[in-house]
Amino acid sequence: MKLLEDLIKRIIKFRIVIILLLIVLLCVSSFQTIKTLSVDNSLSIWFLEDDPSYKAYIDFQENFGSDEIFIAMLPVENAIGETEVEALKQLHKALEALTYVKTTFSLAKAKYPIYANDKISFDNLYNAKRSEKGLKSLFSKLPNIISQLVTKDYKHQFFYIQMQPTPTIEDKRQDIAIEIRSIIDKSYSNYFLTGPPVLNEAYSKGIYKESLVFGILTVLVITILLLFLLPSRRYLYIALLAVAIPVSLLFGLITSLGFALNMISMLIPTILMVYSVSDAVHIINIYHKEGLMNASISKVHLITIAIRRSLTPCFYTTLTTFVGYFALYISPLPAFKNMGVFTCIGLLLSFILVYIITIIGFSFMNLDFEKARPILKLKGISQTKFIEWLNSFTSNYKTSIITVFTMILVFGVFSIFQVDIDTNSRDLLAEGQAKDDLRAVEQELGGSNRLQLNIATSNGKPILNKEALKKIEIFHKKLEDNPLISSPVSVVTIQSFLKKRTPVLFQSNISEEKLQRTLAGVDAAENSFFKLFSDDLSTASFTLTLMEMRTSELEQVLNDIKIAFEDTFDTNHFNLEINGFAVVFAQLNNFILETQFKSFFAAFFVAFLCLWFFIKSLRTTILVLVPNVLPLAILAIFMSLFNIPLDVTTAMITPIMLGIAMDDTIHLVHKYRKSKRVQGTAEVRMDKAMLYTGSALLSTTIALVGGFLIIASSATPSVRDFGALCAVTVAIALITDIFYLPALLKKFDN
Repeated sequence: MKLLEDLIKRIIKFRIVIILLLIVLLCVSSFQTIKTLSVDNSLSIWFLEDDPSYKAYIDFQENFGSDEIFIAMLPVENAIGETEVEALKQLHKALEALTYVKTTFSLAKAKYPIYANDKISFDNLYNAKRSEKGLKSLFSKLPNIISQLVTKDYKHQFFYIQMQPTPTIEDKRQDIAIEIRSIIDKSYSNYFLTGPPVLNEAYSKGIYKESLVFGILTVLVITILLLFLLPSRRYLYIALLAVAIPVSLLFGLITSLGFALNMISMLIPTILMVYSVSDAVHIINIYHKEGLMNASISKVHLITIAIRRSLTPCFYTTLTTFVGYFALYISPLPAFKNMGVFTCIGLLLSFILVYIITIIGFSFMNLDFEKARPILKLKGISQTKFIEWLNSFTSNYKTSIITVFTMILVFGVFSIFQVDIDTNSRDLLAEGQAKDDLRAVEQELGGSNRLQLNIATSNGKPILNKEALKKIEIFHKKLEDNPLISSPVSVVTIQSFLKKRTPVLFQSNISEEKLQRTLAGVDAAENSFFKLFSDDLSTASFTLTLMEMRTSELEQVLNDIKIAFEDTFDTNHFNLEINGFAVVFAQLNNFILETQFKSFFAAFFVAFLCLWFFIKSLRTTILVLVPNVLPLAILAIFMSLFNIPLDVTTAMITPIMLGIAMDDTIHLVHKYRKSKRVQGTAEVRMDKAMLYTGSALLSTTIALVGGFLIIASSATPSVRDFGALCAVTVAIALITDIFYLPALLKKFDN
């Protein structure tokens, strides 16, 4: 006590120096944040560079071309009009001059094969000298390619812009999208633009905008709540400074280290602000209660008592919350690792600065505790009367309460196994132009994502023989029959076209040598956008188009492809390789499951040890831990009933909520078991603990729910679900703490 009082005297003595230091740090942090704050939604934050699937994806881009492709759907009078095709040629010229563009493709560049003199040559698919009827007749023989060049009504043309491999464009993503739009704007209006780079740009813009909106809304909501929750308006400034300063300093640190916002880290400011205000409210409520009970003691001594009484529970609540976030560090996803580390740093900053700020704030205050009143108050609502009723209810009906809540817990455990693990790529994008363009293009094109399949001979010999070609044809047909796959393009596409125009080439008496020599020429440089063979002809390639879809659907597509391959080819002589971002994205389910499993059990184990050390009794620790698992069980019930899956944002919810759920428990149990003034049976001690801390529990829960409801207002469905689920879980955690926990302790704790 003496050491703590001496420390508080020193803080008060040097309070002006501390204030000036904080002002300087705030100025530096704010300048750094405004200057360098950016958004990073690149692949590298979702997948480790040494991850095999990510490395395979990058290698595929280097060898077969990037699937980072812009898709423009351009409105025209006549898609096969000479003027319209000439405009495409000019667009090709302008865009291919950009260093980060590998190639472009459209009707103006497309070729078709012609067989003559025992060899294949290529001619322009579009020829202005042909009649419209002749063009459409030619197009009808290449349906899978033509459907990707013009719409059925010939009122739109498709234009593709293929980027250089992902690592070379990561740092330029935002500039790339802007520059490409500016070039297209010169010739077209009311066009639709989509594809992975466009969606990435939309994610980044949405994240930046919402992070600012969330920050402003959080401050407003917290301010309004504090007007009701704080015993006096004089405390408002202390609480707001305790909220704002740690967040500002943390963001200065994040930006100084070169890190950027992403879909996960954008939540840090809101989360930290509501945590900071929770600690501030607890400290202020204890200070005010002690001031009412100890009117004659000095201010320094009063501050010392308040700090001492709040320090242990606030330390343990910070510790359990810290554990919940730090558990994210063991996730295989870098974005989660960064989220865990920086939130933990923010929690430490908040814990230290909240105490420094409240001590300095109290030192400037001269408050009449008896006359102090909240600025705003709801008439007819008394927290004291509610808590008295609560104590009576949990004493009279403790057996019934335990029975009902335990049944819900059992049902919740069962519901855990009913929750889907699934990320819908569309739910990562807010409503707006990007999403509208995506829908419009996919409706006409059948998809916006590219997937490439490579079928290779095991011995490295050319795959161009009659038997292999027959199997490739069967496999191609199976791909066309899959409802989730659009417009597969392979050597079969060219072969089918040549069969209709040159049947003699595929007669049964044609030698394999001639067939091989002839078909080897179909993979000419002019058609490089659709890769058909490897350079040594040992590999045949298929280019597929997929919709934006759920990871579970992607897994189904990939599984269907593997089954079709195994049913068609002898796997002892042929190998299948599936390439493209879809393959990497489909693995998110496994990463999410791994994150949930490892993070939750790590957080649970460490939190159990913390509680055991704090409570000093294994029996009581188990009784206290059970109600903290219940909110997570009810969370599972909500998710299963409303079909909300664990996805890339909600994946971190259980370790975080476990830490939050324990906060109110620790404050309540600390007073229940520690205070010298609280004597008697478990029932008496719990009732007095609830009277002492109940108002603070209600206040902090309201603040937390308000903060998470702000996140629930997000325009991004996945983030909205995360915020709503967190708000519900925090509210349930309070209910379990004021009903289930007291009933358990009153009945079973000796």
